[in-house]
Amino acid sequence: MGRVGSALDNAVAEATNSTLKVEYIHRRRFTTRAEARLKIATWITDWYNPHRRHSPCD
Repeated sequence: MGRVGSALDNAVAEATNSTLKVEYIHRRRFTTRAEARLKIATWITDWYNPHRRHSPCD
């Protein structure tokens, strides 16, 4: 964790959030916040973590 408001201090987290928004959130409509939380968590655990290449981890 780095300074507040400095994207360069926390580049990996910023890149992960960007990927989540571009590849999942902006392509869907959610009816409730609860539905959004559930579907986003499912996407992260079922697709993003096991299938997406993570270049910072080699």
